[in-house]
Amino acid sequence: MLTLDDRLAARLRAADYKTWREKVMSVNGCARPIRLTGAHQLRDASTGLVVHHYGGSIFAPCGNRRETVCPACSDRYAADAFHLIRAGLCGGDKGVPEAVTEHPRVFVTLTAPSFGRVHTRRVSRRGRVMPCGCGHSHYREDDPRLGTPLDPETYDYEAAVLWQAHAGKLWHRFTVRLRRELASRAGLRVRDFPDHARLSYSKVAEYQRRGLVHFHALVRLDGPDGPTDRAPSWASSALLSDAITAAAGGTVVTTTRPNGTRLSLMWGDQLDIRPVEHEDTETGEGIGERALAGYIAKYATKGTGTVEGADHPLRSELDIDHLRISEHHRRMIRTCWDLGGLDEYAELNLRRWAHMLGFRGHFLTKSRAYSTTFKQIRADRRAFRLAEALDRLDLDPENVLVVNDWAFTGSGYRNDAERELALGIAERLRTQRQQKYREENTR
Repeated sequence: MLTLDDRLAARLRAADYKTWREKVMSVNGCARPIRLTGAHQLRDASTGLVVHHYGGSIFAPCGNRRETVCPACSDRYAADAFHLIRAGLCGGDKGVPEAVTEHPRVFVTLTAPSFGRVHTRRVSRRGRVMPCGCGHSHYREDDPRLGTPLDPETYDYEAAVLWQAHAGKLWHRFTVRLRRELASRAGLRVRDFPDHARLSYSKVAEYQRRGLVHFHALVRLDGPDGPTDRAPSWASSALLSDAITAAAGGTVVTTTRPNGTRLSLMWGDQLDIRPVEHEDTETGEGIGERALAGYIAKYATKGTGTVEGADHPLRSELDIDHLRISEHHRRMIRTCWDLGGLDEYAELNLRRWAHMLGFRGHFLTKSRAYSTTFKQIRADRRAFRLAEALDRLDLDPENVLVVNDWAFTGSGYRNDAERELALGIAERLRTQRQQKYREENTR
């Protein structure tokens, strides 16, 4: 019986290995590439004659944003997210003027409320680990008990899952109330607020150890036409922070428990608001622009984080028992599954989102006027690569028609040997990108 080493050696000696390797490198070592077969042609726009032809099979990246699923595509997503966020922070790129740095900007963290006491790790100013509510000190940062309930039998799993499922709606209600709070402080009627200012934001969801999301958001106050319009004279970071505090405290989404009891869903008591500093000159209270963009982009690539092996929807209730997760997260998933079978929660699709512990929203969202879009960033990248190809062929873009005809043939690699080789290629390319980034940012 052949070992993995034997299969690796055989694949390396295969006649098509060089071609296969080029395909893998073209998708940066994607963990599960899309396999396509067909042809790509460049034709003369006036005559229709084919001036360049490529036929055969190619790989396309899977495009999954989760680092646990595909590190290569996750890196690309994080890079796109970084540029999208940084454009709205610093301007001077993606159609956002540099003057946007003069607009009021704050970094906000909104958390989930408590549904029961959990194991925590607190460190004093002197660096001493403080005792947890269980009576013990959790010295290890990766202690598996952190985030799990002190008493699982009294922990309100039902409310926790329903809060998680409504987190997106809670954010929407928060932004609506924030506009009202801003209008009130500016002495405006709510309906007149859009004529004087515009609220722009980008936000990312991050899972806490206890399995509940909290939102990190960059909130900016523009003039009525968006980033190209100067913010009104009454607008300031202090006023924006005050309005956010009031809006967060007054935002409520109401639902019911399975027994019909009314349940009010709100933000947690922990609210953090920090002004955004120019460039990276951070103070004790503020946070620098570049650090903030990288921070948000990093968390946009995460899945549930604390839940291993649950980056895809569950097919049946039996799958829950086979997940390699803590009992706390297993109970959250099972609660999602149980509530998802009730008619009153049908619109929440809780079984579909059980693997995400009930969270149904996108991990990275933004308002329309914040900056550019992922779609535009990807379109610009495709246009750049096409321009490079046409330049190599000495062809005029104005006189060329691009014709693509590809058919799906499968996804992933054919065997474990190819997966191992692709993983090695991906790790090497990732190391090269990281080294290049360090060199460019230390000059």
